[in-house]
Amino acid sequence: GVLAEILSRKYAILVNVGVFTIGVAVQSSAAVAGARIALGIGLLFMPYSPRWLVHHCQEAEARKVFSSRRNLEQDHPLIQFEILEIKAQSVFEKRSTAEKWPHRVALTPMNTFKLQFVAIGSLFTTKAMFRRVITATVTMFFQQFTGIKVVLYYAPSIFETLGKSSNTTSQLATGVVGVAMFLATIPAVLYIDKLGRKPVKLAGSLGKGICHFTIAIIFAKNQYQWATHKTAGWAAVAMVWFFVVNIGYSWGPWDLALDSAWVLISEVWPLSNWAYGIAIGASSNWMSNFIVGQITPDMFKHISCGTFIFYGLMTAGGAPFLWPYASETKRLTLEEMDVVFGSVGVARADWARIRGIKREIVLNDALQNMGVRSNHEHEESSGDEQIEEVEMKSQEVS
Repeated sequence: GVLAEILSRKYAILVNVGVFTIGVAVQSSAAVAGARIALGIGLLFMPYSPRWLVHHCQEAEARKVFSSRRNLEQDHPLIQFEILEIKAQSVFEKRSTAEKWPHRVALTPMNTFKLQFVAIGSLFTTKAMFRRVITATVTMFFQQFTGIKVVLYYAPSIFETLGKSSNTTSQLATGVVGVAMFLATIPAVLYIDKLGRKPVKLAGSLGKGICHFTIAIIFAKNQYQWATHKTAGWAAVAMVWFFVVNIGYSWGPWDLALDSAWVLISEVWPLSNWAYGIAIGASSNWMSNFIVGQITPDMFKHISCGTFIFYGLMTAGGAPFLWPYASETKRLTLEEMDVVFGSVGVARADWARIRGIKREIVLNDALQNMGVRSNHEHEESSGDEQIEEVEMKSQEVS
């Protein structure tokens, strides 16, 4: 986040690719490292993010980027609308920062660096925000410790352990994992807003727990006789497939849009804390991911079937947290989420601020184009109408 804010998203990605390339070059083949180097070179030609450009007062450059990507004129209504939306969000962030931490307003590298810690630290200062932190971090913790990355990272090893030692058979079994998971995400798209986040996640937890414990039982009975008990091996493989189906429609592995865990944590934060709230949830997710990746090989080596029992217990442990503590966010507005978490008025104040900013920006830009200086009374009377006009034009051209 600090690199992205200071250097832009483009160069932040480039730095990350460089670090990753060095690691790959040390640990892997030159061919793989060469592919990463090619990616890094390609990023040099990637344009800056329009959002970063607007936030750093380079609106003209942002218009050029949009114009080249959209193949539209810079003054096209759709580009104007997107620029105004981005500018409104940027001004909202700056004014929210100015209100809470006036000494961190200037976009200097040191201020940007310190602001990340100050802003995240503020999430722990009130009970309402701390409840949101717990919801986000613990949800992400249980998402990883249900064992989904165990399957994604170590599927070939798992199937080999279950008696599928043939390379072709192991790859076939691994391929079915991806297909099953993809197909299982379709119900999530269709029904998550009808059924709600909590029932879907609870159903997924139940299904995953059953799979873990069933695999553990099959493994314990047959781990030394897979050659003569091929049916048991395929039964265990089938339970792995059923496991990823339960992941696909509930807790979700890869696509943020289809993942009810990410949907849940994105809906509990007010606008003024949204970016930092998502960041702390993502940090919990990736830290848990790292831990799972490090401990799992040793667990398979030393406790074998106990690995599945461990992840089964972790999966079962998520349900007692989820049902009484995690709040259902289905069809709730941010104002209603404030009531749920006990911070009434925060979301309403945020919406009032951003609405006023949109009114101000639309009018100021319109008057500037006419060569007229804006005034506060005119802003209040006609800003909403101009916002609606811009939105209608954007819908007509999109």
